[in-house]
Amino acid sequence: MTESTVLGAGTSSGAATAIRVLLADDQALLRMGFRMVLEAEDGLEVVGEAADGASAVQMAGALRPDVVLMDVRMPGMNGLEATEQIVRAHPDSRVLILTTFDVDEYAFDGLRAGASGFLLKDTRPADLVQAIRTVASGDAVVSPRVTRRMLELFGSHLPTGAAGQGAPGGPDPRLARLTARELEVLTLVAEGLSNAEIAGRLFVSETTVKTHVGNVLGKLDLRDRVQAVVLAYETGLVRPG
Repeated sequence: MTESTVLGAGTSSGAATAIRVLLADDQALLRMGFRMVLEAEDGLEVVGEAADGASAVQMAGALRPDVVLMDVRMPGMNGLEATEQIVRAHPDSRVLILTTFDVDEYAFDGLRAGASGFLLKDTRPADLVQAIRTVASGDAVVSPRVTRRMLELFGSHLPTGAAGQGAPGGPDPRLARLTARELEVLTLVAEGLSNAEIAGRLFVSETTVKTHVGNVLGKLDLRDRVQAVVLAYETGLVRPG
């Protein structure tokens, strides 16, 4: 198998509706491991493998995958640049950043680049599969544990002013579009709470929380929950620690 590989499409009747996945990682053994996990699952199809960012961008354009599993550190064009190019050119292709947290300093930048979430490389196979299905459905993967860990590591790069102040000029005008309850929900999302946890905190149903999250995304012109977390910290609505 070459370093950048296009794999044959499945021939079963369900192949047309399978979630199409592109793997982008410079380590062939890791790609092989991910492929073995994903191909053992019904409804998932690995359509290609790329060993660097440039190949990932090219293959994303040719194959139009539903989801790209993207390593951050690759030779030549890195995963962040590749993510930005793929998301801009092919908004229907979702990107999941793969990171090892202890060494990757750029996961937050990956979210800014348009990734729909990020996973640890040692994620359990079942969680990897679920994350791909979640992202392919149009949602984002920002688990409370990962969000909190991200803030611990990258908090020094985020605003430190008073909550909601954002730039020195005062509160960010985008936040004025939200109701008091929507602002409260956005704050809890940015703190890493799941919909169920937010529902418990606010004494409302999980369906109500989902409605509020949808309203927040719509009013702020955000693609998903990940972008909501990024905006909350960039505007200073929530502060690290």
